[in-house]
This record gives sequence, structure tokens and C-alpha cells, in this order.
Amino acid sequence: MIDKKLLSILVCPTCKGELQYDKKAAELICFSDGLAYPIKDDVPVMLAAEAREISAEERENRGQL
Repeated sequence: MIDKKLLSILVCPTCKGELQYDKKAAELICFSDGLAYPIKDDVPVMLAAEAREISAEERENRGQL
């Protein structure tokens, strides 16, 4: 599990926007950019090259995290 204090200070590396933590998928999601950053071994991988693009459906369901 990611430390809550760490989550409160992390921002999207591309737009500096807010990230939402998806515990089930182990990702930090930036809905502004449409990118999901993976969390591997409890360490967020904050590299745009490692992020995946989120689908339109995921953007629509953003309030369900």
C-alpha cells in the first residue's frame, strides 16, 4: 500500500495535475492527460513512457475510484 502522505504530494509529471489512486489496479491516474502510472512493489513509476493511456470508459467512470 502507498503511504498517504506520499500520495498527497505526488502530481502528474506531464501536467502537474492531481492524481487519483486506484488501489485495485495499482495505478495513479491523471484524468486531465488520460494517463495511468503503474505502481510496482509499492513504488509509483512516474515516467510518461511507462504510463498507459486510459480509455474513454475509464474517464467516464472516474468518480468510482
